[in-house]
Amino acid sequence: MNVSRSIADDRNRVFEFSGPPRRVVSLVPSDTLNVAALGCAHALVGRTDYCELPAEIAALPSVGGTKNPRIDDVLRLEPDLVLANQEENTRGDLETLAQRGVRVYVAFPKRVAEGVAHLARLARLFGVERELGARDLVRRAYAAVNDAQQARANAAGPPVRVFCPIWMQPLMTIHGDTFISDMLSLSGAVNVFGDRTRRYPLAADLGKAAALPPEKVEGRDVRYPRVTLEEVVARAPELVLLPDEPHPFTDADAEVFRSLAIPAAANGAVVTMSGKDLCWYGARSVEGIARVRAIVERFASRRA
Repeated sequence: MNVSRSIADDRNRVFEFSGPPRRVVSLVPSDTLNVAALGCAHALVGRTDYCELPAEIAALPSVGGTKNPRIDDVLRLEPDLVLANQEENTRGDLETLAQRGVRVYVAFPKRVAEGVAHLARLARLFGVERELGARDLVRRAYAAVNDAQQARANAAGPPVRVFCPIWMQPLMTIHGDTFISDMLSLSGAVNVFGDRTRRYPLAADLGKAAALPPEKVEGRDVRYPRVTLEEVVARAPELVLLPDEPHPFTDADAEVFRSLAIPAAANGAVVTMSGKDLCWYGARSVEGIARVRAIVERFASRRA
């Protein structure tokens, strides 16, 4: 028998579900994986071009990119739920879908633990929170977070100073109020640009002009600053992590950082890694946390 339940998304909008959704379009790659990992892949009827895990969802029709989904294609799939993300998807697209009568559930976790809580809410949303597989997945996700927190608290030395760019041209990185930065912190690292906000206009972000006052940039996301190589040198990172998404950093990109006068270059600590481990929230964190921790701990021991 279906049980009515009320579940709020990360925009604090409460949705009433009289039963699990049966036709779901996911506009978020990590949520596509989350739904499948909870044993609910049968409910997925559409995905984005970037939804590539698990492999079997490749058979589902794609509705385009995360930033530019084809709204008509989404509507033709007649979804009773669209999974979205405030950061990955475009506000106008989500508002259009909502105006067309589609229920749009928006996630926006900025912390790894919030991503796990989102996974637990999805389990409730799909009505599988008491099923063994889903319960075990959520339990293991929380355990991974708790284990990492304890390891960080018991660490003998200071956290490893990490620079993690997310784009090369222009060079962009992350503020402390981001999921990736929290993943680094949880793994025993400290984001060297954790205090650096994005400034407007571009010239101000690069230190070549005065920044607009706060009231002029109200409502804009300032968590992804554009920085210069000179700033990277000044922040002296001990480890440079180059994820393969959202920007696929190349060997040529890595050589740019290896040529800098920074501890990471001197110690051979400019490394490529999976972007999914850093920024896919929920089910991916179950194993992703351990992999990020292993990278950070390897260079922490080398430093010692």
